[in-house]
Amino acid sequence: MKYFIEFSYKGTKYHGWQYQPNANSVQETLSKALSLMLKAPMELVGAGRTDAGVHAKQMYAHFETNALDSIPELIQKLNSYLPKDIAIHAIYRVPEEAHARFDAIKRTYEYHIHQQKDAFDCSNSWHYHYPLDLKIMNEACQILFEYHDFECFSKTHTDVNTFNCKIYEAHWREQHNRFVFTISADRFLRNMVRAIVGTMIDVGRKKITLEQFRTIIENKDRNQAGFSVPAHGLYLTQVIYPYL
Repeated sequence: MKYFIEFSYKGTKYHGWQYQPNANSVQETLSKALSLMLKAPMELVGAGRTDAGVHAKQMYAHFETNALDSIPELIQKLNSYLPKDIAIHAIYRVPEEAHARFDAIKRTYEYHIHQQKDAFDCSNSWHYHYPLDLKIMNEACQILFEYHDFECFSKTHTDVNTFNCKIYEAHWREQHNRFVFTISADRFLRNMVRAIVGTMIDVGRKKITLEQFRTIIENKDRNQAGFSVPAHGLYLTQVIYPYL
């Protein structure tokens, strides 16, 4: 039988979601805990990959096992056993053909920036003290909706069949002394959100114009886009499936 597990994690101490040789990953940590509780080797397939230091407020993975007797009890045992920076929220029985990665129809990320130095925010948000014009950055967001090919924001030398993504939502807002960028799409390229944010910061600092931002997208050249902002300000916040 196939199940989806819904969870969240603070990525500070992990080298991303996916298994890494000689490095601590969320996938390995959660797989070991689930295997121990179910007394059999469990293989988890995640909704996607998050890089080292990136956080997830909502993440899914699927696994296969015999019928579970008590899902609430399993969730409680997992949460008691797992480190405090990984939390299990739910486990769902799903159709046998369900796939945590390929069946997701929308994913949402947030990037958090704080402009006043904060000793308690240093691993959850990026401290960037230069003034930013959120109005013009939101105008840059509107340009994103005009395009589907985002090769300019993709990590180079990645094995993908297409650089096309359909963006559903993109905007900046002020929230609790932070600048928060939200973006939703059907799929994301590796490093895409962090590269978009870095390029929009150049827009917000008036280093590049909106027309130059548009040209960067059209030229499909990662070297023309902005820097990749640090991972610790990035959160995967939502993954949507047609059957959940």
